[in-house]
This record gives sequence, structure tokens and C-alpha cells, in this order.
Amino acid sequence: MLKAFNMQVEWWGSDQGRARAKADGHAVAKSRTAFFAENDIVSVHVRLTSATEGVITAADLGKMKPDSLFVNTSRSGLLGSGVLLNALNSGRPGKAAVDVFDEEPITWQRDELACHPNIIATPHIGFVTDDEFEMQFSEVFEQVRSWACGRPVNMLNPDIWQVAEHV
Repeated sequence: MLKAFNMQVEWWGSDQGRARAKADGHAVAKSRTAFFAENDIVSVHVRLTSATEGVITAADLGKMKPDSLFVNTSRSGLLGSGVLLNALNSGRPGKAAVDVFDEEPITWQRDELACHPNIIATPHIGFVTDDEFEMQFSEVFEQVRSWACGRPVNMLNPDIWQVAEHV
């Protein structure tokens, strides 16, 4: 879609992600530092996992240009709490667009990030990519199937299952 606007798209991510992007013919940044420092728009498209929690740091945002835009429609946990607000207050990046917050749903009038003059903020309304849809619903299906076979997974209170079996 961005190519229709004559924009150049550059990737950064894990070693595997960068290799896939290159193999698919996409441009990959020279380094993580260059990715944040040289791009006018940085848009985040990363799942939140234990490995990606806090993966975007204050130092990363501090390398962005004063007139750059940071977009996060993934998860706020990819940045540490308060990192984006502090970065906006320091002027790097100059602007941000988000639909994810540390606490959701947010109380608009009291949320400093949502009310910041250099941010466009909306409720979190979009998440579905084909890969995400497939992964999430495959996991749900497997959990229901495991439960139906008498082997539930990811239970917070497995003792209840034991009691239910004997009733």
C-alpha cells in the first residue's frame, strides 16, 4: 500500500525476520540504530511475547528525528511503561499515532499519552492479520479439543478439573 504513495519501505526485526524480508525482496535497514535514526515513519508490527516485551527502548526512540512519526498498533508492552510519553516530551519522535495503551480501556481525560498534543490516539480496534488470525484460532481450537479429550491445557486452577471429574 505504501508503494502506491511512492514511499520506500525498510524493514527491521529479528535475524529471521530480516532474512525473510530480504528473501522476499524488501529493503532491510543497515542496523537497528539506522532504522530508528533514518526513517521518517516507524510503524511497529510485532506480537507481544516474553521475548518482545520492552523491545523498543527509550534509546531507540531518542534516535528518531524530531519530525518523525512513531506508529504503534501492536501492543504498548513492546515499549516500557512511560517510554513513549517521555520520548514525545523530549521531542524525539516528534509525533506518534497509537491505538494501544498501558491500561485499556483508557480513561481519555486522564491519560497523559492520549491527551498529548503530538499524538493521534484511538481505541485499539485492529489486530487481525492472516497469520495472527490463523495462530490465535488454531490455539483456541487446540485448547477446546484438549478439553474435550479430558486433557485441558493452560488451566489456572487444575484442582477444579480433578473435582469435576469425580462429581
